[in-house]
Parts: sequence; C-alpha cells; structure tokens
Amino acid sequence: MTDSLQSNETIRSGLDVITHRAFREHGRFVKAAGLTIPQFGILIQLHYQQQCGMSDISSRMDISGAAASQLVDKLVQAGLLERSEDPADRRVKQLRLTEKGRKLVETGMAERYSWVDALVARLEPAEREKVAEAMNILTGAIQQVIEQDKSVME
Repeated sequence: MTDSLQSNETIRSGLDVITHRAFREHGRFVKAAGLTIPQFGILIQLHYQQQCGMSDISSRMDISGAAASQLVDKLVQAGLLERSEDPADRRVKQLRLTEKGRKLVETGMAERYSWVDALVARLEPAEREKVAEAMNILTGAIQQVIEQDKSVME
C-alpha cells in the first residue's frame, strides 16, 4: 500500500473509533435524560444560537414544521424550553433554553468531554503534543471543507 493510502486508512480508522465512541456516549446521556437525539439536538442548537424560531429549527434539522413543533412541544412541557412572541411579528414564536435546559446541555457537554479527558490523560506529554498538532491540522482542513460546501450551496 502507498503511504497516501495508509495515511487515509489510518485517519479513517481513527475517526471511526472516535465517532463511534462519541455517539455512544452522547446517546447514553440523552437516553438517561429521557430525551431523543433530535430533542437534544434542538437544545444544543439553542445553546449556541441563544434563541431562534420554529422555522430555524425545522430548517436546521431538515424536518417539517409540524415535526419540529411536536419536538418543541415536548421540550416546553419538560421545562427545558420556553416560547415567547417575536416583538417584530407576534405570529412568530421565539424559542430559548430555560435555566433547566441550559444546565442539562452543560451537563451533557461536560459528560461528552469526560471520556476525551480520560483518553488524553493516558497519553505521554510528547504524544499529547503530537495529537494536538495533528488535530489542529485536521480541524483546519475540516473547516475549509465546510466553507467550500457553504459556497457551493449558495
């Protein structure tokens, strides 16, 4: 096998292992919280956006407005989200995390990173530096692909 093919296989294999573990840990937390992955996805979206409308939720998740509404209703009933009228258009409802929702997301994020912290603790300092450098390179390449995808979609 060529060096390029070996590198590709190594990167693919590493990303597969990381992705599998990350999804497994994420799924465990979401299930223990009594939520579905799409519901928690809405909470995460609101964590980063602070507030948004129903159309933003349905567009981001690529689901119908009715499906987004059902997911949001359950989150509102659970006390994780609150709805308010958009001052510019009273027909539009804005969504934001409640304090309970914010704490749940923060706990989920902390748990998501705890296994990574344990993994990194197993590495020698020199290995940590190499991995961090490689991850910076990989993250930069991923960001370039994301930007390229955005420009193609526009």
